[in-house]
Amino acid sequence: MIFGAGALRRLGEVAVEHGATRVLVVTDPGIVAAGHVQRGVDSLREAGCEVTIFHGVRENPTTGHVTAGVDVARALGADCIVGLGGGSAMDAAKGINFILTNGGRMQDYWGVGKATRPMLPFVAVPTTAGTGSEAQSFALITDPQTHQKMACGDKKTLARAAILDPDLIRTVPKPVAAATGIDAISHAVETAATNRRSEVSRSLSREAWLRLESSFETYLRDPENAPAREAMLLGAHLAGAAIEASMLGAAHACANPLTAKFDVVHGIAVGLMLPHVIRFNAAESMNPYVDLDADADRLALCIERMLQLAALPRKLSEVGVGKDVLPELAEMAAAQWTARFNPRPVGESELLSIYTSAW
Repeated sequence: MIFGAGALRRLGEVAVEHGATRVLVVTDPGIVAAGHVQRGVDSLREAGCEVTIFHGVRENPTTGHVTAGVDVARALGADCIVGLGGGSAMDAAKGINFILTNGGRMQDYWGVGKATRPMLPFVAVPTTAGTGSEAQSFALITDPQTHQKMACGDKKTLARAAILDPDLIRTVPKPVAAATGIDAISHAVETAATNRRSEVSRSLSREAWLRLESSFETYLRDPENAPAREAMLLGAHLAGAAIEASMLGAAHACANPLTAKFDVVHGIAVGLMLPHVIRFNAAESMNPYVDLDADADRLALCIERMLQLAALPRKLSEVGVGKDVLPELAEMAAAQWTARFNPRPVGESELLSIYTSAW
């Protein structure tokens, strides 16, 4: 991991260190418009690489986005893939790597460890303080037919290098910064409590939380504040590493159906659900969030204050969800992979109670 202001200029050097000569840069139109892609491409070309840009990625990338990217990669004869953008760009880059090197369809890799062949070197450059995808071995790709968000995991998808340049998150629009920042915060909180947590993951979760909680408000108010940007980007990365070590919980299980059925932006959905999941998990047992706060209700109130200052919704009724669909959402949430890692067991009835509380 390479961290620091201006670190993007080292992209070419890093890619060449991993054998790159023909590089596919996976990104989206917004990142292209911000000028970040051109700076990355300039660095790659100065290092002697042939570069092709695939900017066909959109939020919640689908199998169609991956297929289109694979076609571009094959035409180039790519030997290295760069994911430059938010979680969607990095996930799409990983998905392209799966199909380009192992063939088949994304549905074939839904689950863990299903790739049998080596993958191309992948270099991740996050442009939001959000998903922490650069530290994870999972690609989240949506099946457009079923609207199911497939978690396709394999250690071979891990980035060979991650370039964290705080300058890249300086110009993120405030609504995006708010949603992605809350997403990162939710990662720190959920990973701190899962039934798979370990001493390593607990340490990562706490270090992520300390940075994110202390800098979120300042970053939203003044993105020119360099220490706040640095803390947010590093905190999001550490929270992503915590996911790799301990997975997530019921807040993410509840958020994914909201995105699939109502197009609620992921960070908004998971942030909305998080305080209710915290209170549910702490209601009948010891506080599983003790590494972050000795008082779980105080932690939930802290999240609610963050949602308020970020002008994000705090009730399902505010995002167009009718009370009549809550049972359907609970059924969908119960089928989510992350539900099984929640510290308090959840089925449809428990998830319905959480949704009802959030409504």
